[in-house]
Amino acid sequence: MSTKEKTSEELLLEEKIVTQREIVLFNDDVNTFDHVIETLIYACDHTSEQAEQCSLIVHYKGKCTVKTGLYDDLKPRCSMLKDAGLSAEIV
Repeated sequence: MSTKEKTSEELLLEEKIVTQREIVLFNDDVNTFDHVIETLIYACDHTSEQAEQCSLIVHYKGKCTVKTGLYDDLKPRCSMLKDAGLSAEIV
């Protein structure tokens, strides 16, 4: 096996290890739309339009993926959502 083939094979293995995760926000009967929208803007860097759309999806569908990325980026964002009283988890 040549060095080039081995390097290509190693890169393919590394790509498989890096997986995208999601923060899923769940509906509740406690938080207001304004609170959810403000929190999504703050914690997930949403625009006001994105945050409003996500809050409506959560309200009508029961849950919504609000952020996708690497676990290390999502963990503090999910913590911010939970600290604000929202129900969220990384899946």
